[in-house]
Amino acid sequence: MSTRSDWPIKLREGELFLRPLRIRDKKVWDLTRAKNREWLSPWEATRPEIESHLPPISFLGMVLQYRKDGEALRSISLGIWLLESGKESFIGQITMGGITFGAMRGAHIGYWIDQEFANQGHITKAVSLLTNFGLNELALHRVEINLRPENSASKRVAEKCGYVLEGERSRYLHIDGAWRDHLTYVIENPKIK
Repeated sequence: MSTRSDWPIKLREGELFLRPLRIRDKKVWDLTRAKNREWLSPWEATRPEIESHLPPISFLGMVLQYRKDGEALRSISLGIWLLESGKESFIGQITMGGITFGAMRGAHIGYWIDQEFANQGHITKAVSLLTNFGLNELALHRVEINLRPENSASKRVAEKCGYVLEGERSRYLHIDGAWRDHLTYVIENPKIK
């Protein structure tokens, strides 16, 4: 097991392909986000009032930050693509953030998907791919998924991927304009002693 991996990280299972966003993905990313604004807003991270004066980050800035964080293995953010007849279709995004080595050796996973592709197993497959990468390639001890208690679809994803409910975190993340309670699901690496 290693603690370093070559960037860019690309993961694939069947027709599902995870790879870093590129600058040329801006149009499809913007279109997908715009089309799904209402669908995603109840689950979207927002800035608390103390940060509300900060300007939004541009797509270019986001991609460059993702690349920098990925190369340093602080956070791995990947677009979720379906490969059909050699053509990539963008359907969402997944991130393994807060990657920590040393005594903790942990991270957390977050994701979103285009409503058109929801409930078809794509997020479950993406979470499984990225979880296995974290546990096997990065030799992480623990990976978390923190989700809103009312998000039953995400509960099913976590459970299907082998995560177990650890507990509740009150007012844990700023989501949809307020501090929201979250359930914490965890998977541990049995190979790490």
